[in-house]
Amino acid sequence: MSSENQKFTDPRWAAQVTDEMMDAIKTKAIDGKITCPVLRKFAEDQGVAYKVAGAAADAAGVRVHNCDLGCF
Repeated sequence: MSSENQKFTDPRWAAQVTDEMMDAIKTKAIDGKITCPVLRKFAEDQGVAYKVAGAAADAAGVRVHNCDLGCF
């Protein structure tokens, strides 16, 4: 992937990502993907902003799909 196509992750959100979050997201992912509703629920259960959950998914190499609200 070229640098111009890489997704930017805001360091404010990335700094809040933990290894446990990334592991939990990988567990919930199917074929390297997670749905938007599942990731939103994860963020709410963890008490973190949607942007933090999105940064955790990015760091874990998990793609978000079926996103209706554009949170991620």
